Amino acid sequence: MSNRKLAILAVVAVVMVIWAVMQARLSNRPKGEPSGPSYLVQGLDPAAIDSIVIGKGKDTITLKRDGANFVLVNKDNYPADAKQINDLITKCLDIQTQEMYTDDPRNQKDLEVTEEKARTFVKFLRPDSSLLAGLIIGKSPENGQGGFVRLASSDKVYLASNVPWFKNSALEYLEQELTAVKREDIQSLKVTLPAGGYLLKADPNTDGVTIDNLPAGKKLKGSEAKSVLTSLTSLTFNDVKKQSDETAKLSFDKQYACALVDSTVYTLKIAKKDDKWFITCRAEYTDKTPVTINPKEVVPEAELKKKEAKLLAQEKAQRFTLKHAGWVYEIADWKAKYLTKELSELLEDEKPVPADKTGAGKEPEKKEPQKQEQTEQKSELQQTTTEPNSVGSGK
Repeated sequence: MSNRKLAILAVVAVVMVIWAVMQARLSNRPKGEPSGPSYLVQGLDPAAIDSIVIGKGKDTITLKRDGANFVLVNKDNYPADAKQINDLITKCLDIQTQEMYTDDPRNQKDLEVTEEKARTFVKFLRPDSSLLAGLIIGKSPENGQGGFVRLASSDKVYLASNVPWFKNSALEYLEQELTAVKREDIQSLKVTLPAGGYLLKADPNTDGVTIDNLPAGKKLKGSEAKSVLTSLTSLTFNDVKKQSDETAKLSFDKQYACALVDSTVYTLKIAKKDDKWFITCRAEYTDKTPVTINPKEVVPEAELKKKEAKLLAQEKAQRFTLKHAGWVYEIADWKAKYLTKELSELLEDEKPVPADKTGAGKEPEKKEPQKQEQTEQKSELQQTTTEPNSVGSGK
């Protein structure tokens, strides 16, 4: 055999040794097989989802389909926020895997991708409660980037780079804002309390507040009155319950009625039990004048816009009342105190104007005698200037 052939065989042997070493190293990995990026959840039809279960054990959040929307089972089937539901589904569908890390079930506990140890567990169920799709999110790798994920129907664990954070509180899937009235839309406020009540009015020309029947020697605390008047610019709830025998025991003996310039009146009935505050709410459009539209009549555009605005306000009030009818809301203590402030808390003594040595603060002296003297002098001057004309006319 020639030296050239021997050299070729030596090179081939070295290549075979290197290949064997590489294969041995790959075989020792925990079933890790690189693959191109792909979506973890595929083929999920949102219209086929009957319910969504988030979390596990006592912290489980359950959302149930009700027509085109979802309700929160944890809160007496209160309507869920459609935006939050869409966001949840989108987050699940957007998870992309970078590589398959292992398919050995014995590794799942260490990677925290079991139902018991999972950071997040989301299940989408069919009407018969069978699993439509489910995803389990485990811990992050040692480098802290991404996280381990797997489908509930598979043993394959993937490493994903874009693992989202899911809301883990039931209330976060509700629209907690009850009202968001604009300050410039508020016309007046009537507060009714067991000890009496009062009427506040918004000054249309300024940012100020006035009050009817202001007691003598008192003045309105402007900042406090404004805070009471504008309480509905941002009113949220901390919890919600369906009206029941339990809520019927609450004494709703306080009322807050806010009238808007467009004839809408928001009315809150308020109760307190122990250290918690509860409200019911409704809205009424008080302008009962019917809106008539004659297709044959030519109506100015400005008039059409007024009629449209009135119809929209009527519909908004009706929707508000229908949505909140039958529900009792728990609100924050600090907000409830503004809704139920006593008149005495809004008034303070009017300070008299102090008098000083220069006479500041004293009632100004009357100038009427001086004015009368000036008038008499002017009259005499007019008389002397008219006498020559009268003599000349006599000639």
